[in-house]
Amino acid sequence: MKKPLYVYDDSLLKYRFNSTHPFNQMRLKMTTDLLRAADFLPEENIIKPRGATDEELLLVHKEDFLEAVRAAGEGRLSEDKMESYGLNTDDTPSFQGMHEKSRMLVGATLTAVDAVMEGRTDKAASLAGGLHHGFSGRASGFCVYNDSAVAIEYMRRNYGKRVMYVDTDAHHGDGVQWIFYDSREVMTYSIHETGRYLFPGTGSLTERGAGDGFGFCVNLPVDAFTEDQSFMSIFKESLEAAIIKFKPDVILSQNGVDAHYRDPMTHLSLTSASFEEIPRFVCEMADKYTDGKWIAVGGGGYNIWQVVPRMWAQIWLAMTGTEPPRGRLPQKYMDKYAPKCPVDFPSEWTDDTHDYQEIPRRREITEKNESSLNRAMLHIEN
Repeated sequence: MKKPLYVYDDSLLKYRFNSTHPFNQMRLKMTTDLLRAADFLPEENIIKPRGATDEELLLVHKEDFLEAVRAAGEGRLSEDKMESYGLNTDDTPSFQGMHEKSRMLVGATLTAVDAVMEGRTDKAASLAGGLHHGFSGRASGFCVYNDSAVAIEYMRRNYGKRVMYVDTDAHHGDGVQWIFYDSREVMTYSIHETGRYLFPGTGSLTERGAGDGFGFCVNLPVDAFTEDQSFMSIFKESLEAAIIKFKPDVILSQNGVDAHYRDPMTHLSLTSASFEEIPRFVCEMADKYTDGKWIAVGGGGYNIWQVVPRMWAQIWLAMTGTEPPRGRLPQKYMDKYAPKCPVDFPSEWTDDTHDYQEIPRRREITEKNESSLNRAMLHIEN
């Protein structure tokens, strides 16, 4: 087995809107520090990212949008122009050097892609990526450039690959979906909290693709307060069915961990048990159906102290075939971060669920999710 590769250096931490914005790339450094402190991430597995070129960004983004991002990051774009490109909003405020810092996240994902496509590894992680709300000509939802969409089109154009995109973020993967909505060479799969309560409000079962792409878009909206068992059962059944139908060459998975019950921005109720299982199931699917080819990116996750590092660590552990660890986190990691933490800092790999609220309407939620699964399966199979 070829050793998996992990894309990282500190340049990826510079994608930062402002000091109070919920999207905080320190979660990436904390994840990397946790893996290193636990001796799960040898230096020989780490590869440095490169920046994406304009030509690569233009695979999915419009030229005028690139120019707008560049100008906004240099402070020379008018307020009304910024608004038309989704820039300088509450969600996606402009920041200095925005084009340069955003293209690094895309380049990091392309670094992972090339490592897999060129045969240096079968599996690679680029947790700085996962900016799935970016549109071809507009920023949205904390996302400027859409690294996953660029990576998918890059694999399609440069390597002739059929790509299965798997999105388990609590928010619908709308940007990636709409970019490939009429393509039959890419399948987009998103399981997410229903848009009735949550941004971006899309991702219904009836969004199935258009034209040649009809049937190549799969959405599984789940009800608020969905817990581990309901989520995992419908995820596993629907994802494998979609993969069997599509027959991909490679899987690219977006691994937002904002479906965790402690995440401040969503209403789902998953625990660490699901975040151990999700990447291991995706890994199993890759080994079974794509000759092991799997690229994993990050995504949402807004409780950077208690949730993201431990949950994202599981993606890398799944790639390396490491069993989910038990017991205490490394003392070195806790000594570094616990003193800075404004909330109770976790001391164990698994969740201490003393603050877990029992699910209201558990049976009703489970039945609604199963009904969604049954409808999605009819769509997948026909």
